[in-house]
Amino acid sequence: MPTPVIDGFVNLNKPAGITSAKALYKVRSASGMRKSGHSGTLDPQATGVLVICVGKATKMVECLMDHPKVYRATARLDVTSVSLDSDSTLQPVDVQRIPEHPEIEAALAEFEGEQEQLPPAVSALKIGGVPAYKLVRDGVAPKLKPRNVTIYWTTLLDYEWPVVSFEMACGRGTYVRSVIRDLGEKFGCGGCLTDLVRVQVGPFHVDDAWTLDRLQTASAQDYILPLARMDEALRRTPVAIPPRPT
Repeated sequence: MPTPVIDGFVNLNKPAGITSAKALYKVRSASGMRKSGHSGTLDPQATGVLVICVGKATKMVECLMDHPKVYRATARLDVTSVSLDSDSTLQPVDVQRIPEHPEIEAALAEFEGEQEQLPPAVSALKIGGVPAYKLVRDGVAPKLKPRNVTIYWTTLLDYEWPVVSFEMACGRGTYVRSVIRDLGEKFGCGGCLTDLVRVQVGPFHVDDAWTLDRLQTASAQDYILPLARMDEALRRTPVAIPPRPT
């Protein structure tokens, strides 16, 4: 007997080490829902909120993309890498001066607001139909253009050279790796992401997210949030900006 389709959303806490596409396939397998897609790709080593849209809720993917996201990031300022994260070989940087705590806090605050941001070379953005990361892999430097992005707020969580941790709320198309790269450039040092958690996407929060292990022993009705229940929150205009941590 075929599994009845439930129109709604799965708030998944994606584990590290798998792609967003692989996480989606695992949810499909557990739920039996074939018509599904995810909103907002997470890099393989990143964890946190990955919203899976099921049934008629797949029409809400674009709407979800426009909702603010909150990230918790950890980075090193004494190294860099081709991908601007620890997925590629870390390269030491000659640091002339170690920035102080108040300087880091002030520099993060300067990123707040609307701005132009240059995406990382290792990204899925396409140049002439070819993903930029494939060009980098083939030894070609992709010519990427700055994009308009919005960062609503930043909060410094911890800083002890060379490691810095912070949270930020941002709009569509913002790269945390680019923020870290640009932070390092402000002080003439490195900037390399070492850990990333997506804490929130619109009304979906990591504290309420389901792990893949929990999905295996639950029924789809337990973890699929009905479309009717979430529709008003997702279509609200203007979208709600997550509050800054206190």
